[in-house]
Amino acid sequence: MVNALTVDVEDYFHVHAFAGVVPRHDWDHYPSRVEMNTRRLLDMLAARAVHATFFVLGWVAQRCPVLTREILSAGHQIGCHGYGHKVLYQGNRTEFRNDLRRAKGVIEDATGVEVKSYRAPSYSITKKTLWALEILGEEGFENDSSIFPVIHDYYGIADAPRFPHFQGLGGGRQIREFPPSTVRVWGMNLPVAGGGYLRLLPYGVTAWAIRHINEQEKQPAMVYLHPWEIDPDQPRISAPWRSRFRHYQNLDSTAPKILRLLEEFSWAPMEQVLGLALTHEN
Repeated sequence: MVNALTVDVEDYFHVHAFAGVVPRHDWDHYPSRVEMNTRRLLDMLAARAVHATFFVLGWVAQRCPVLTREILSAGHQIGCHGYGHKVLYQGNRTEFRNDLRRAKGVIEDATGVEVKSYRAPSYSITKKTLWALEILGEEGFENDSSIFPVIHDYYGIADAPRFPHFQGLGGGRQIREFPPSTVRVWGMNLPVAGGGYLRLLPYGVTAWAIRHINEQEKQPAMVYLHPWEIDPDQPRISAPWRSRFRHYQNLDSTAPKILRLLEEFSWAPMEQVLGLALTHEN
């Protein structure tokens, strides 16, 4: 079974957990580490001939166009992570469309390739912001990975489908959706294969979950991560303890876990895995 590997290309100070203490107008004042960390990830993947989907933040693509082109030239798929990393439920339809167009334009200018895949900042397509899917379709996007089928304080639609599926849009259109991976335990969806869950859970739990999804449920899994998650030496930001725990806990464990996952499972960009899963489904 081929699984999807995805990377959200953002810097450590972009995360939603720090939004209350790091104003957007101060972002340029923080030492950037996204190029160094992304290139390290690219080297890890190249050494094992693995390709992934990189959802690039427009803010990063504008300041690091060479890095954005390097991702593409290394054989990876380029997706859009929005421009300013603002969660959708803190804005409106017009603001989302403007942010989306700005990010899409910057990324396409850097790469010369049309961007057709999207992931919302902090998985912020929730029941209150499902209107965003319609806008994605209107703006030419074909693939989305923004709906996390869990209960969480920042994101989630607990009863959303757990595996790749077509999401219906107006006018008979549709968009392909690939949710982050969960396992079903005691009637609940538990997140297992990305971000903080990858860092906090023992490797054996993550590997078990992926095998369960592949072998028992006959579905592909998805792993997601951020370049800052392989950087235990990043600057520490003064923030509430909960935000600091979510961000800094087990940073030194991410790279070793990713290397083991790359060795033990098969991986491909999200778009390729979506195509395989939905063709098999039909």
